Order: sequence, then structure tokens, then C-alpha cells
Amino acid sequence: MDRLVKPDSKEVELMFNKGQKCSSTFNLTNLMHTMPVAVSLTTTNPSIFSLNKPLSIIPPLSSSTYTLQLSHPHHQPPLSSPADAIVVRTTMLPTGKARTDDLLRLFSKPGPHVFRDAVLTISFVGPDVAEFLVFHHNPERLNLFKRALSGCHTNHLTELLKPAVERGNADSVAVLIAAGADPSFRDSDGKSLIPFAIRSLNFEKMKLLVASGCRIDKSVDLVLHEAAAIDRVDFMEFLLESFGGGDEIDVNCVDSNGRSPIHVAAIQGHVDVIEFCVSIGGNPNFVDLNGWTPLHYAASQGHLNAVMCLLECSNVKKVRNKDGKTAFLLAKENGHKQLFDLLHWGDELVRAVKVDDVHGVKRCIEEGASLNTRDQNGWTPLHWAAFKGRIKSLKVLLEHGAEVDAVDGDGYTPLHSAAHAGHLQVALLLIAHGSQVNLKSFQGSLDSFEKHVSLDYATLYQEKA
Repeated sequence: MDRLVKPDSKEVELMFNKGQKCSSTFNLTNLMHTMPVAVSLTTTNPSIFSLNKPLSIIPPLSSSTYTLQLSHPHHQPPLSSPADAIVVRTTMLPTGKARTDDLLRLFSKPGPHVFRDAVLTISFVGPDVAEFLVFHHNPERLNLFKRALSGCHTNHLTELLKPAVERGNADSVAVLIAAGADPSFRDSDGKSLIPFAIRSLNFEKMKLLVASGCRIDKSVDLVLHEAAAIDRVDFMEFLLESFGGGDEIDVNCVDSNGRSPIHVAAIQGHVDVIEFCVSIGGNPNFVDLNGWTPLHYAASQGHLNAVMCLLECSNVKKVRNKDGKTAFLLAKENGHKQLFDLLHWGDELVRAVKVDDVHGVKRCIEEGASLNTRDQNGWTPLHWAAFKGRIKSLKVLLEHGAEVDAVDGDGYTPLHSAAHAGHLQVALLLIAHGSQVNLKSFQGSLDSFEKHVSLDYATLYQEKA
């Protein structure tokens, strides 16, 4: 004989509600045609669960209903691994009658007369259980999560999607959608679920939502801004591929402050994002509602690499925001000295050199200006001093260690510049400081001295000697 009774289910579901008592019923049926059966019910965790009839007698071919109950209200489901269970033991009772004490003695003595008929798993179900499992997600609890959803209506499932996207894993999101949750859900601000998937740093959740039909509203979701904030170019590429065909997404779209994704990347110092946005048509010169360009933000935060990147692709160094401040002034206010030369003193040094303002040159050097910074033409301050014939400034630059044979994009050194402009004394001074007379430009020209200075190579070498 396999068993004496049959349960109506292998699982007993408890609809759990925070801080409330909960209970569930189940049935056992006597399979014997002529003989009553005594039943003993116990739980694997008697401190949490109680049964209304731990000992009972079921007449032949009859059924009996039992109630499982939490002993005390709980604020979170008392889940365990493995799951708690009800153990059903039975024995035949020829007399059909017995007192409680008799039944206790009957089941207290192990032997072939006692059958272990069933083990019923106890499952907690309902929105409170599902929500708890979302916030305490664990791959091992995925089956518990699936069972918990059996007590949820469609609106409950959809309400759980946002916390699952924010805090859960991709599997929990997939289970909710498969169970009937609506992936087109929008919160009270009108946001779709995709921005929350981006913030969770989970690529799989984002792909799952898009594949399930989730759409975005570029005026509300600002998904490129979200991806820029966390430095995820791969997210941006996927979003553009998924939504770039229509008007749902735009690399130059702005938020309520008029900031583009490049602004956001500049605030965080994310160089890869800045470069990516510019490469697909993003405007690095864009001004927000306060008159701030991305360069203003990068400078105010002291992001050296972002500032260097923006200087290469934008031309807003002198742009002032609504407070009348340039990027340099913001860097100065915040003490970011490493940016002073890039944003200001380099320009000031060249200006001072061009007019031979020796005091200005010295001041810029004292403030940290780089002697070998190059302008858009590849010229250093020494190139300009040589070309303009500003011998006083040239001396100061050389005394402070300026690179005498720095080359521009065409391979021209300051000596080439001096010769081209016909400044003999400047050329001689550069040679005296080690400039190479026979250094060719990338075009291979060495004839500047003959064309522009009344001095042959032999004389130059004599002067050098």
C-alpha cells in the first residue's frame, strides 16, 4: 500500500500580508474503503506555523479540511531554504474511535504501522512576498518569486516592475513580464522603465524591456543623459540603434535646464562619452539656460582630461555664462590650478609675448603657464616670440626652459620662424641656446635663412661657435 490519504495539492499557499494574520486551508481524503484513518500533522517549523487539527480521524472514503496559520503576524515573509513543509503521517484505526492521548501514543511509536503519506510544501504568495523578494533578490530564490506571483493580479505585477527594474535582476523582470506585467508602464512623472534600467547598470534588463515593447519619450526619459551620467557608451550605442530611426532620441536633446548629454558627461568628466557624442553630431558648443557650455562644467569640476577633450572639439574658451564667467574664472574660483594654463594663462602668455610685455610673460610663468603649450597652429610661445622678433620675451622664455627646437605641425622650429621673418638677432640667440641650424622642416626646407636673412650658413655656424 502506497498511502492511506491523498492531499488535494502538493503545496499549501499562504497569502501573506504585512503585519496581519494569514491562514490557508487544504484537504486530505481517506483512500480506504472500509477503514477509518488516523492522521498526524506536523510542520518543519512549529515556532512559526500552527495547525487547527494536528491529530484527527478521517472516515472511509471521506475528506477532512485543515487550516494552516502563521502563529504571529510578521512584517516580512518568514521564508526559509529549503521551504517549510507540513508532514502528513497516517495509520489505520480499526476501531474508528480514539482519544487524543491514544492518538499521541499511536504516532509516538515508530514502526510499520505508521505511514509517511505526504510532505506538503508551504509557499508564501501575494504582492508583499513578491515585493520582498524583489528587494532581496537572490538567484536561489527565483522559484520562490515565481510561486509568490500566483497570488498577484495583473495590476500588482505591473506595479512590481519598477522596483524589479531598479533593484532586482533581469530574471525577476523577465518572470514578471511573462506573468502578465505591462512593460509599457510609466510612473507618475511619465517616465518609462528604461531610465531605471540604465541607472541599475544592467544591460540585460534594458535589452529585455526594449525587446518586450517598452518605448521612450525623449522629452521625459532622457535616456542618453542617463547613460552619459554613468559613462556607458555601450548603452548609448544600443539606445541609438533601438530608437534612433524615428524622433524618439536625439544626441542634442536637452533636459529642463537646457543641458545636453555632453553637458552631463562634462559634469562627470566622462571623456569617452564626450568624444562619442561629438562623433555622432553632438554639439560641444551648446549653451544651457544659465549660459554654461560643457567646458564651463568640466572646468568648474576640475576635470582635466574632459577640458582637454572639449578644447579640441569646441571653441568656447572665452564664452561667458549669465554670471559673466568664463571657464577659466570658474576653474580659478574652485582652485583647479591644473587648468589655468589650458584655459587662460597659455593664451595670456602668447598675448604678452606678441607685444613683448616682459612683465606679463613673467607673471604668466609664475602663475603656472606652460612654456611649451601649442596653439591651434602647433606654435609654442617661443615660435611667436621668434616670428615677431620679441627678443626680450624670447630671452625670458629660454631662461625658464622653453624647448628651443619645438616643432609645429609642419616641422617648423622657432629658428625657422625667426629666419622666415628675417630676425637675425633672434636667430643668433636661438642658435646660442642650442637650436639646430641644419634641422629640416617636414617639407624639407632649409633655405629660409638664405631667402630672408643676409647671412649664410657658414656665418651662422661661426656665430654659434
